[in-house]
Order: sequence, then C-alpha cells, then structure tokens
Amino acid sequence: MTFIIWMTGLPCSGKTTIAEKLSEHIFNLAILDGDEMRELLSPNEDFSRSGIISHNKKVANISKLLLEHAVPVCVSKINPFAENREDARKILTDYNFLEVYVKCSVDSCEKRDVRGMYKKARNGEIDNFIGIHVTYEPPTKAELIVDTENSTIDHSVQKILDYLNKNKLIKNTK
Repeated sequence: MTFIIWMTGLPCSGKTTIAEKLSEHIFNLAILDGDEMRELLSPNEDFSRSGIISHNKKVANISKLLLEHAVPVCVSKINPFAENREDARKILTDYNFLEVYVKCSVDSCEKRDVRGMYKKARNGEIDNFIGIHVTYEPPTKAELIVDTENSTIDHSVQKILDYLNKNKLIKNTK
C-alpha cells in the first residue's frame, strides 16, 4: 500500500534526520527534503506566506506523482501553516497520509542549529525565519507526534515504523 509521511516541525527539530533513518527501514522510500525541494522547485520564490504556500503545493504535487507510481514518500519540511498541511491533505487525498509533528522547542532547535540560521535570523541577516519572525502553527490533526526534545531519534523513528506496521502500510522493509 502506498503512503506518504508528511513531517512538519520547526527548523532543526529533526525532520531530515528522521527521514534519513526511516529510509534505512522502508524499501524504496523517496525523501523530499524541504531545503532540497526549495532549491529545485522554487529557487526564486520568497519566504513570504504566499511563497511558502505556493512552494508547499509544488512539493505535494511532486509527492502525488511519486505515489501514483507506487513509491512511498517522506516529506520533511517545515510546513509552518495549518493551511500548508490542509492543502497537502487535499492534494494527496487518495493516499494513506500520515502527518507527523516533529515537536521540539525553539530553544532546543536553536541549540542544534549547526548552520547558525537562528543566530542569523536574530541578527537580521535572514528575514521571515520560522520560529523567530514567523509563528509556527503546531498541527492539531497530526496522526503522530514525535517529541525530539525528550526522545531519541531512534525512538521517534520506531514510533513511526510502529504506526506504519499497525496500519499495514509497510510491506517491504530493508
């Protein structure tokens, strides 16, 4: 059965790390990482609300294309607005949609930030930074919440795998 894992959370909350670990367990999992997708699909799009919403729809449609070819997908991007996640659900309505909220406080995310994005945002070098200038809207309809501030990445990955197994969405694991 084809499924999509749609991960949402603040920058540096652990989304990409979880996605990479999931790919070690799920055969043929396509990872659509937010930073990579932005560079490929929307390099000239700004980070305004409308720019974020437009880009998000592009990622959802690329996901749909992969799902139509029976490729399981894991999207790991901030998706800061409830509207982003609702749009994705609508576009991907024909597929098993698993929204995963990768929960972590701004303070913890900032401590993990090896690229210094939070510092640059606080110094005015980055505009519209989610969690600093733009409020992240935590999900209210997530099927799963993984708390990376208080749990290990391995525990978070296992929680997602357990959900997929319980709902008979995983057939082939590595």
